[in-house]
Amino acid sequence: MGIEDASMRNGRALSDQWADSVVVRPRTTEQHITVNKRLVLGFAISILTLIVVTAIAITLSVSFERCAAESSGVLAANGSSNSKWKKSRDGNISHRDSEDEQQPWRHLRLPATLRPRHYDLRLSVYMENFTFSGEVNIEFECVHSTKFIVLRTDRLEVEKVLVYSDSKKAGAMRIQRRFHYQPKQVYVIALHREMKPLRTYKINITFHALIEHELLGFFRSSYVLNGERRFLAVTQFSPTHARKAFPCFDEPIYKATFRVSLKHESSYQSLSNMPVEASTSDEDGWVTNHFSRTPRMSTYYLAWAVCNFTYREAVADNGVVIRLYARPDAIQSGSGDYALHITKRLLQFYQDYFKVKYSLPKLDLLAVPKHPYAAMENWGLSVFVEQKILLDPDVSSFSYQMELTMVVVHEICHQWFGDLVTPVWWEDVWLKEGFAHYFEYIGADFLYPKWNMVMNLTGRHLIRAERQQDPLQEVFEATDIDRVFDWIAYKKVKELNELDYLMTHMYGNAARDDLWNKFSEAMQREGKDINITQVMDRWTLQMGYPVVTISKNDSLDNSVTISQEHFIYDTDAKIQNPELFNKSFKWQIPLTLAVGNSSHISTETIIWVSNKTETHRVGHVDGETWLLGNINQTGYFRVNYDLHNWRLLIQQLMSNPTIISVGNRAGLIDDVFNLARAGYLPQNVPLQMISYLSQETEFLPWHAASRALYQLDKLLDRTEDHNMYLIFHFTLPPSLAANVLPSFLLRELQREVMMLACSFGNKHCHRQAVSLISDWISSNKNRIPPNVRDIVYCTGVSLMDEDVWEFIWMKFHSSTAISEKKVLLEALTCSDNIFLLNRLLNLSLTSDLVPDQDVIDVIIHVGRNPLGRHLAWRYFREKWDILNSRYGEALFMNSKLISGVTEFLNTEAELNELKEFILTSGGESAPAFARAVEIVQANVKWHILFQQQFYRWLRKAPDG
Repeated sequence: MGIEDASMRNGRALSDQWADSVVVRPRTTEQHITVNKRLVLGFAISILTLIVVTAIAITLSVSFERCAAESSGVLAANGSSNSKWKKSRDGNISHRDSEDEQQPWRHLRLPATLRPRHYDLRLSVYMENFTFSGEVNIEFECVHSTKFIVLRTDRLEVEKVLVYSDSKKAGAMRIQRRFHYQPKQVYVIALHREMKPLRTYKINITFHALIEHELLGFFRSSYVLNGERRFLAVTQFSPTHARKAFPCFDEPIYKATFRVSLKHESSYQSLSNMPVEASTSDEDGWVTNHFSRTPRMSTYYLAWAVCNFTYREAVADNGVVIRLYARPDAIQSGSGDYALHITKRLLQFYQDYFKVKYSLPKLDLLAVPKHPYAAMENWGLSVFVEQKILLDPDVSSFSYQMELTMVVVHEICHQWFGDLVTPVWWEDVWLKEGFAHYFEYIGADFLYPKWNMVMNLTGRHLIRAERQQDPLQEVFEATDIDRVFDWIAYKKVKELNELDYLMTHMYGNAARDDLWNKFSEAMQREGKDINITQVMDRWTLQMGYPVVTISKNDSLDNSVTISQEHFIYDTDAKIQNPELFNKSFKWQIPLTLAVGNSSHISTETIIWVSNKTETHRVGHVDGETWLLGNINQTGYFRVNYDLHNWRLLIQQLMSNPTIISVGNRAGLIDDVFNLARAGYLPQNVPLQMISYLSQETEFLPWHAASRALYQLDKLLDRTEDHNMYLIFHFTLPPSLAANVLPSFLLRELQREVMMLACSFGNKHCHRQAVSLISDWISSNKNRIPPNVRDIVYCTGVSLMDEDVWEFIWMKFHSSTAISEKKVLLEALTCSDNIFLLNRLLNLSLTSDLVPDQDVIDVIIHVGRNPLGRHLAWRYFREKWDILNSRYGEALFMNSKLISGVTEFLNTEAELNELKEFILTSGGESAPAFARAVEIVQANVKWHILFQQQFYRWLRKAPDG
């Protein structure tokens, strides 16, 4: 069939055996020799001998290469880093490595031989049968000589491939072979002759694929409007799913420009990163939108959508046009107005703060019914799941508003950190996620100064960072890349504060060392010679974080002994996995320390702790002075003390808590509960500490206590003596009504206390909740304040009969407010009726009215109900295949589900069931299951070691 065999035209006929054995063969040049007839006989013998020798040589060569290919396995990944193209962070890697040259498709990373410059992508979208076809022209530069073009593809049917050179020679280059190598999700084009360095080439590929139901790549979703189901299609390419939509160099370092054209029925509209620069209509009712050329960007920030949404528009002070697209009924009701308003303010704020102009002429916010993440910061087209961007002020609580605000602030920050400056590789994803998490508080503080979010950044940090044991992970396989997009990536930047590398790396990539170098330069300008790389590598490359123990040194006046070790809940894990929990782990810790007594606290001093154990002189220390470390929780570590110091701190809180700052009061509560949970402290110490809460009038300490007590309650709620724990309850502080806190913080404080009271069986709280629900049912007017609806709904469902459950279910179906639907659905999980809980689980998985995110939340919340815990766990195992097929590679959601449904399992039987289930069904989610095993083992261990100790103390407690 000429250049290509017929069987090779779709790129699917080649087996992996061919991929293993194919190699580069020496190029043979045709030689036309004119000879004299008299020389024919003389040459004949020579030619015959040459043919025989050549045949033997080729046979031996092919055999050798096949053996080498079969034994090579999966080769080490190509390097990539600060020098971007030639070096990895661990050393130089030559592009001329023989095995790399022969089989570059077997590596984790694409070969560094080619570099894309521009993509021209044209797609036709067929919404009637959920398919699409496309043509992509990629212009690329050859960096090193090669015969191979290796592109990322996954689930694409490649139809035709043409390669052109920039040379004057007309026509396409000859293709020797092309094939798809699924183990590495690549499509390989082997050319007949090498491409030359410093020259540009173009490749043209036509292809088609399905618009998947799975929430990755180019996927479909739907919603109901006026009784009619409508469909939309949208992209989610982060981290490695652009390859599902078009062949590309789908790695973050391969930045290029893009020009996108979308053809679809005229009843739909299309969106992409850039504005529409031209639009053409066909006679058959189809329209093609041609979008402007993008700046240089990574493939996973490219985005498009085909939908029939409407929008609201605003124009920022810098002239950027902002549109929020959503379902027509949501736009009409004004549910998107809040997010649109704060986005307008944030664009100008970030531009002024970073001193770098927003790079695009427009920013679209797209609210979709289903999405694997809360949001995705595609440059110029940010996509949000509806629950994280649509807000109805009449029914949404303050906490819902705050959560939505933080998501929007986070995603808009990514327009600079992520879109403009992108990590070199996924192991440095925290460079963008950590900064965006940090600026959630800076941006929110700009929007609402009275929220005092900068103070809350320190006070909330460790409270939100429980159980983060992973380091910033090295990435070895494509599935590992999804794992890096875990919660840990959003927290590890705590030790960083300011940034100045945007200008250096804009429109490019950055690795961790780029940031450290900037910090080191700044320190040197201040006359401080500190190796920031050495300091920060301890925090970013080691697992988890440390616990610092501070004790008075009795043998040396006014001195303290400071020690550090890796903090972990299950201490047995250190013995079982010595490599993971290495006792040699050490951090360089900037420990702030203060000395105090009943009426005074000293100015903080900073001590750099580098060794396992150190001794330091501090201010005057005697038997009545206490030590306080990690002032205002500015460090990412826990702090423990000797028991005498803990008793002095508790006495201080009981007598005059305001001597200790709000942030430190919250930090002490969070630390003491987690230290006791991990076995560092006796179980009575945390409960003794929170006895002071009757005097507490600030939100953060109550928030810390509420979370800690909730976790403890879930450990105990299936034990025989659980009622003894419930008796240990708290009353509303008498001074709360006259508190001078801003009204929003007062509402949050009241909410925290009410939640504790209802959870711990406070009769007044229960009567109030039942009364409010009864009034709603009888009057059909919901007078329940939005800020406490979730507490009232849940309490009412748990205490009242089945009719109330049916009423809430009916209201869930009829409500159009996204936030209200979520609260109603979660309230249904509070029932004490096993039949209703089982019914809810089945309805959630089969009803189109329940978004995918809410299906997961329902299973998790049923598992948090003590009566539904084992039911949810059994349901999870029975429906695993259905759940896994629905979410597939959306491992972020699966990780959330696995963690949520297992975190409160605490019996030996459940631990064994978990281990057995992992053996048969772990699959790609194995890392999430490994974390689940660690947590459940810690739960079981706590019951064995501490449950009886805990209840013994409760029996002796004054209020017990």
